[in-house]
Amino acid sequence: MAQVLGTAMENVEYEMRVAMPGIVQEWDAEQQTVTVQLAIREKVSMDGRETEMEIPMLVDVPVVMPRAGGYSLVFAPVKGDECLVVFADACIDSWWQSGGVQSQADSRRHDLSDGFAILGCWSQKRKPKIPASGVRLQNDAGTAGISIAGNTVNIFGTVKINGSSYSSHQHSGVESGSSRTGGVV
Repeated sequence: MAQVLGTAMENVEYEMRVAMPGIVQEWDAEQQTVTVQLAIREKVSMDGRETEMEIPMLVDVPVVMPRAGGYSLVFAPVKGDECLVVFADACIDSWWQSGGVQSQADSRRHDLSDGFAILGCWSQKRKPKIPASGVRLQNDAGTAGISIAGNTVNIFGTVKINGSSYSSHQHSGVESGSSRTGGVV
């Protein structure tokens, strides 16, 4: 009996999905979903032999980006971005289509089709440069962005305002002299 229960529990564990790292394959800007290839192969037993197989591509996976209080930090994922796919406890179809509190369209649990892609996790191979203190909004190379540390805000890289480079800007209609121009109005 213990062996039968052990086998049953093992089967449940193999079928339950919680979270797995994935790699974005495609971004659907209209639906704001991604297609994701899970980054870990599934171990399966076939005829008493253990083998590995890739899990089928996940399509129409909703993305998670920081958003609250009427503000959002949004960006367009690109092919190759790493993510963490978290599988919902219940079918998300009705909620995804209509929002609010909804009844389940299906009784499935922890299903591959009910994942959310949390963007922003990374493997050691793709880790970004992180400052020793403060906070940064930056490109992956750490060569352009905005940083805040203490009372200092720093913009680094090429700065453009209305398409014009700010770092090499000049004023027209100003006569040279020793006095200073007025402040910002």
